[in-house]
Amino acid sequence: MSAAPGKRDRREAAAAQAEALHRRIAHHRKRYYVDDDPEISDSEYDALERELREIEAEFPDLATIDSPTQRVGGEPSETFATFRHRTPLLSLDNAYSATDAVEWEERLSRALGGERPSLYVVEPKIDGLSIAVTWRDGVLERGVTRGDGGVGEDVTSNVRTIRSVPLRLTRPVPRLEARGEVYMPRAAFEALNRQRAEAGEAPFANPRNAAAGSVRLLDPRITASRNLDCFFYVLAEIEGEAPPASHLGRLALLRDLGLRTNPANERCEGLQAVLASITRLEERRRALGYEIDGAVVKADDTDLQARVGATSKFPRWAVAYKYAAEQATTRVRGIVVQVGRTGALTPVADLEPVLLAGTTVSRATLHNEDEVRRKDVRVGDTVFIEKAGEVIPRVVSVVFPKRPRGAVPFTMPARCPVCGSAVVREEGEVASRCTGATCPAKRREALLHFASRAGMDIQGLGDALVDQLLAKDRVRDAADLYDLEAGGLAALERMGPKSAANVLEEIEASKSRPLHRVLFALGIRQVGERAARDLAYAFGSMDALERATEEALLAVEEIGPKTAASVRLFFEQSVNRDLVRRLAEVGVNMRAVAKERAAPAASPFAGKSVVLTGTLPGRTRQEAKAIVERLGGTVSGSVSRKTDLVVAGEKAGSKLERARELDVRVVGPAEFELMIAG
Repeated sequence: MSAAPGKRDRREAAAAQAEALHRRIAHHRKRYYVDDDPEISDSEYDALERELREIEAEFPDLATIDSPTQRVGGEPSETFATFRHRTPLLSLDNAYSATDAVEWEERLSRALGGERPSLYVVEPKIDGLSIAVTWRDGVLERGVTRGDGGVGEDVTSNVRTIRSVPLRLTRPVPRLEARGEVYMPRAAFEALNRQRAEAGEAPFANPRNAAAGSVRLLDPRITASRNLDCFFYVLAEIEGEAPPASHLGRLALLRDLGLRTNPANERCEGLQAVLASITRLEERRRALGYEIDGAVVKADDTDLQARVGATSKFPRWAVAYKYAAEQATTRVRGIVVQVGRTGALTPVADLEPVLLAGTTVSRATLHNEDEVRRKDVRVGDTVFIEKAGEVIPRVVSVVFPKRPRGAVPFTMPARCPVCGSAVVREEGEVASRCTGATCPAKRREALLHFASRAGMDIQGLGDALVDQLLAKDRVRDAADLYDLEAGGLAALERMGPKSAANVLEEIEASKSRPLHRVLFALGIRQVGERAARDLAYAFGSMDALERATEEALLAVEEIGPKTAASVRLFFEQSVNRDLVRRLAEVGVNMRAVAKERAAPAASPFAGKSVVLTGTLPGRTRQEAKAIVERLGGTVSGSVSRKTDLVVAGEKAGSKLERARELDVRVVGPAEFELMIAG
């Protein structure tokens, strides 16, 4: 009996030691990540974490959720839950020149009744992924992606792996929400691409794509290996204390609480000082160690920010000054032709590798045959290339004096480079296309399109799984997905029984998707989401649509000659009819339900032009749009004299003002819900 008190005493001592280690580790974490002034070496810091880990191994109940040893924990998730932001994450209006910046300040001044801000803050515009992070009683509670600004994905397990994001604040604030930018440093990006090349995997195009993809990985252990970093750029909400009245003051508060802010931020007096700061930042952007594509300018006075507010898209008190795309010269080693999901052939320039905007570029799109001829790009040419928005490399022009003798003009191949089928270019189109219905080049993208959210919405059937299924010849088209078995799926890399069962459950659930979703998923050229819905409403079944003449198709409102001809061409090919037949045989829905076929005559939206603005509680913009269209309305993106109704949610902006100017009927979220119910 005497052992129990001894163990109790050991646990109490261990608990005290663990808490002391928590405080020491938090102190040194802040010195390293926030203050950029470490007091101990990396090995000494690692020893502190190792000591804490040993205590928690002996007393597992001491391993609290905010322990620095718990940054990577838990098994991979199957999907991310969505989360509605308490306040929207708005995007920024853009400026591309000093003139644009002056015009932005003029608009800001008008909104202030003639007053001009005296102080601004200039910040590097990091090319990463925006997130909103919340701490409750000082402990990290949730990390959410920006998403569409109103609703994002809960990626808390991955945010916890980012070492510059504190799991515990320096003091227990009741609630804090800060917005930040997750990014991948250049060194980490280059190391990751080297690893991928050695493993035979495709490299990431740029650090932004790598960061965004890493934050949305379902396995936080992989995210942890990607060495992501984060700067916080705004204090969104705080409870328990009054925030400072300046933006820089609030950033200082975030630093005091243990959050990392950018040391390159600079306060400026007047717009001329702002422009000078932007120029200095551009001159040293390559020395920053991370990618930026411009500078963000903000009015420093937060009371002023609150007075001017925001439009439906942008805060009026901030602007993103975008730097001009960087250019480089290189030589065209060859022109290869790629084949996409729809069979479109795209010429791509194979280049001598060149460093551009922080990444090595070896390929650049030439778009189509007409574009190649217009620029007269030939193999052997020296060309200027740039990154549009610092993301997509493109050929700008040819340096003709350096053209080698004997360089011949490019011609599009007459046969598909993948399957050998004939290539056609229809009148009035710029794209040449492969006519082979079973062309292997189309399979991957066709399957991903079939499983996409707007199509059959098969969660879990992403790039990696589709690549494995194709590599092992498990599927050749969409109908084969419904023949997959649990054992075969579970044997694939990173799957296992649970993941396989979940994917099969998603595939089974997809059989009941509405007819218009099935139509869109088939990937018929010219048939987007809206056309698919119109066709489903008009014909009611896949069988009726298959038999429809071109005249009958043209009789459907909003269906034009190109769409009608494309639908007929699709069903005239036996391989496509066979695919539809096989999908029907496995149980995929091929008929429109009554409410899908036609809107009730008494619907308050029937025949109406509706505009949605602001945030609607409990509904995404896409959900609200789908409901209005199902009930016979048409959703427009702008308010005009032809608009019948404006649905205005929280933070409604210029569209609401325009509706009032034109005396258009406006309803709020509650009345909108009543109209739906009615």
